[in-house]
Amino acid sequence: MNPILSRIKLMKGDITQLDVDAIVNAANKTLLGGGGVDGAIHRAAGPGLLQECRALNGCNTGEAKITKGYNLKARHVIHTVGPVYSGRPEDRRLLTLCYANSLRLAAENNLISIAFPAISCGVYGYPIKEACRIAIDTVIDFLKSNDSLQQVIFILFSSSDLKAYQAYLQSLA
Repeated sequence: MNPILSRIKLMKGDITQLDVDAIVNAANKTLLGGGGVDGAIHRAAGPGLLQECRALNGCNTGEAKITKGYNLKARHVIHTVGPVYSGRPEDRRLLTLCYANSLRLAAENNLISIAFPAISCGVYGYPIKEACRIAIDTVIDFLKSNDSLQQVIFILFSSSDLKAYQAYLQSLA
């Protein structure tokens, strides 16, 4: 197996339960919590996360910011704001930036494990098959030039999302 692909793990489950260095929050621009994975992370982390996020003054689409994990098993939360899907080429660029900036923050903070949800694939409407290709390709490109991150987990909420990621990853093996 390709040694880079061996550092990528796919699973179905609840991102708030993972014991990793960082989980990635598919946040909105305010960083103050919301629906879906964002709301779940804020509820599980407790009020300290909201307090720290207030001091960050929001986040632009494609950017990423890091906080402590508070009551989560994960030591950090990396918040990134994905694009609302419109079908324009700009969507791909912004979604790529979400993954690349999250990975860069993880490396800068000497983290060795990170877990991603399917960014922008919920209420933001990004098609899962297209989004998973962007996610996996961006992670592989990053891992080619970065040895510090030992494990990148994609944790999916539904079986159908997991199958899309499995199919694409298997096509690369």
